[in-house]
Amino acid sequence: MGKNRLSGVKGILFDLDGVLFVGKDPIEGAINVVKSVRSKGIVCRFVTNTSTLSISSLQNKLMDLGFEVNENEIISAPQAALLYLKSLNNVTVRLVLADDVKTDFHSLNQRDDNPDYILIGDIGKNWSYELLNSIFSSLTHGSRLIAIHKNRFWQTEQGLQLDIGAFVTGLEYASGLDAMLIGKPSEAFFKMALNSTGLSPEEVIMVGDDIDSDIGGAQQIGLRGVLVRTGKFRKDYFERSSIKPERVIDSVSDLLEDLSI
Repeated sequence: MGKNRLSGVKGILFDLDGVLFVGKDPIEGAINVVKSVRSKGIVCRFVTNTSTLSISSLQNKLMDLGFEVNENEIISAPQAALLYLKSLNNVTVRLVLADDVKTDFHSLNQRDDNPDYILIGDIGKNWSYELLNSIFSSLTHGSRLIAIHKNRFWQTEQGLQLDIGAFVTGLEYASGLDAMLIGKPSEAFFKMALNSTGLSPEEVIMVGDDIDSDIGGAQQIGLRGVLVRTGKFRKDYFERSSIKPERVIDSVSDLLEDLSI
């Protein structure tokens, strides 16, 4: 059995929603897993496409759920977008984001009328034809589109729900323009997360519930992917995928056995 275990793991990238928790409830055993891998000196990073919470709110949520997490261990897609936009020269931005996340972007030059960039994240029930048409109009006048992510769906306490990928794809189709993708599964996002660990790709694994964004994205830069059967995992979707994880486990709570710790 030993030869089948994951060897040489010095760092773990954990997806959040669907892997460590769903809604307001931690996945059974997840808190213990994080504590256990930390106690063995394994570097932990918490990588997420979540764009409804600011970094401080995200840390507070994890702490309230029972996870001991430092803010600098969280690698979020909105933060990656912020770093990218700050690197550009005095551009204007329209933020199609949840109000809490907007607080992280206060230093940017914002405008709604034909900005240089339009940044799209999760805004829940605030999507409307009027908003989509306004974005489309700006794109036809030269604005460029940045998507926090392009997920198809996500797992909630009420079941699977449509994610922003449908809106991003619709805007791309209508405008004839491709959005720049900031979060998972973009190679740049995973490189940023990996670089923060100071480790090499063969020393790090990605644990996620999304075969496309988590596992496929991680494999682009040489990380091993561990897919959990919680969260948005669906057996039929997994079986149709050409992406092959290193491991498929029932839950993150089974990870310790594979790591032999």
